Amino acid sequence: MPTFQRPPRIPSSPRAVRMTSYRNPDKNIAGPRLAQRMAPISRMPTPVPHRPTENHAVTLTLPVPPSVNHQYATVNGRRLMSSAGRAYKAQVGQLVWLKLAQSTHRASLLAQLQSEWLALSIRFYFTSALRRDVDGGLKIAQDALCEGLGINDNRIVETHLYKHIDKDNPRIEVQLTPTSSL
Repeated sequence: MPTFQRPPRIPSSPRAVRMTSYRNPDKNIAGPRLAQRMAPISRMPTPVPHRPTENHAVTLTLPVPPSVNHQYATVNGRRLMSSAGRAYKAQVGQLVWLKLAQSTHRASLLAQLQSEWLALSIRFYFTSALRRDVDGGLKIAQDALCEGLGINDNRIVETHLYKHIDKDNPRIEVQLTPTSSL
């Protein structure tokens, strides 16, 4: 009886990474309700002066993300991003592009972020210590930041989460820095 032999394995080419653009949404594409779901500028967190950072670090002040219970919805047995989660990602994408537009070293910053390992530091400022935990906001904040910058989040090899209380100005402060670890 002949034995079956597998053909030799041919190495596959690397998979293409799907890139998502967060330009200002077109009214015809996003629909009129997207503007209603986004927080008005008056409700945006007040930026806090940051300590001096390295030359090529991205530092942003963002609104507090929706809780895990409000990030996803189950539709026909499938888990999908809710409208609150999509609105948060769109809002963060716009803030990222606004920050990049104001940067004087945008091209070198993006090149460095796309070629090096990254460290992510998120400082959560909640209104109460008991209401939220920090790991619930990590995933959506990391995904929104990486999609806004057009980088793959598997480049993040170091994560630091901090929890603080600020009753008057709840927010998250995000810093993405190239690192030499790994």
